[in-house]
Amino acid sequence: MAARVSIVMGSDSDLPVMAKAAKTLEEFGIGYEMRVISAHRTPDEMIAFGRGARERGIEAVISGAGMAAALPGMLAALTTLPVIGVPIYSRNLGGVDALYAVVQTPPGVPVATVAIDGAVNAALLAVRILAASDAALAEKLEAYMAKATAGVGAKDQHLGEVGWKTYLEEKA
Repeated sequence: MAARVSIVMGSDSDLPVMAKAAKTLEEFGIGYEMRVISAHRTPDEMIAFGRGARERGIEAVISGAGMAAALPGMLAALTTLPVIGVPIYSRNLGGVDALYAVVQTPPGVPVATVAIDGAVNAALLAVRILAASDAALAEKLEAYMAKATAGVGAKDQHLGEVGWKTYLEEKA
């Protein structure tokens, strides 16, 4: 399956979070490529990767980075493709440093930014972007959303049946 989305992270320590984006894309049958590229340690590779993404058939980029989190903004500066930034949690500042770095890109360098460690939402945003011009994918997305809605309805019904105390005990 040809890659339509790039998942790129600044460090292999980001993989546990970014793997959630891969898993979500797999649920929709969307091909992806996954790389570790550091904006600070491998800038030449980052430039080649960003500038060559469209030519490789990529339609959206999901970029995760922690701490200084330069990677999403730098990739957005190198391509006209949509870039979705995932700020990664760190012990030092809890990921707020990465959140600020990703969300505060300058005018003309847009990065759609999700929550700290929000790789699932990043993948779902990529799916929505692709589904704008892919009717079959849009149908899969609607089914996914309907399933999520039904799941909440089932939880609500169960809570009403057993009460909050039993519900919490069951979840423990």
